[in-house]
Amino acid sequence: MNIERFLVSEGSKVDFKKHPTDFTGDYTDKKEAVKHLEKNVERLAQLQDVMYAQDIYSLLIIFQAMDAAGKDGAIEHVMSGVNPQGCHVISFKEPSNEEMDHDFLWRCAKNVPEKGKIGIFNRSHYEEVLIVRVHPQILQGQRMPVEIKKDKNIWKNRYRQIKNFENGLTDNGTLVIKFFLNVSKEEQKQRFLSRIEETEKNWKFSMGDVKERAHWPDYMKAYKEAIEETSTKNAPWYIIPADKKWFTRLAVAEIIVQEMEALDLRYPTVSEEHKVELLEAKKMLESEK
Repeated sequence: MNIERFLVSEGSKVDFKKHPTDFTGDYTDKKEAVKHLEKNVERLAQLQDVMYAQDIYSLLIIFQAMDAAGKDGAIEHVMSGVNPQGCHVISFKEPSNEEMDHDFLWRCAKNVPEKGKIGIFNRSHYEEVLIVRVHPQILQGQRMPVEIKKDKNIWKNRYRQIKNFENGLTDNGTLVIKFFLNVSKEEQKQRFLSRIEETEKNWKFSMGDVKERAHWPDYMKAYKEAIEETSTKNAPWYIIPADKKWFTRLAVAEIIVQEMEALDLRYPTVSEEHKVELLEAKKMLESEK
């Protein structure tokens, strides 16, 4: 798969019309896509094992999307083969009192993955330039000096702070991959109806989800600018078609695998002294009665 199709190059402009939400590329058969997804899941497990053993790199995957775009499902299916001990998922909700007492990056910074591990942010620090921008009253309720809240450059400043944060991560060995799952408004509607009609999905739905649809143009504008301003060579954004869940999962898995394969991942080299110790240990074990 040519992942460049979904990549937002640093400094480029985003036109969502050029990113069809129902795109499936050369895949017309869902079964074929599922088979390729399984291969990527297996390969990702292998790459994770090497990264964990090497203990030099880490991986941070960020998911952002409108409601019902399939973030949870993508995470569940793509990461189904990895060792749970080397991976953790953080779902960021409304900030707590403790989080409100810190800068907007604090709660994300303290959850970045350690060396050798994979961290997944289900929503992230980008909420501070998305939902907070669409709903100005949230910004006014934050614990900051009035002059900062009124600063006309507040969003530019936050983009700069986000890029500095992510550059700091990549400069220290963390691979950062950011996904925007691009679902259409009509497909979101159908998924909401499904959540209402199917009893086992009722828990996923709230009236607030429908009310947010009224702000769709504002969200698209906020996403467009946030992606344009923060997609960098070291921490790129990928815009993933999300109307077909099976293709979404395949594309996400393919990108993660290709990005990880580009790293200098290798198992640690065993010293000659260690090799001698291994041979000695082997003899001792084989001599046991």
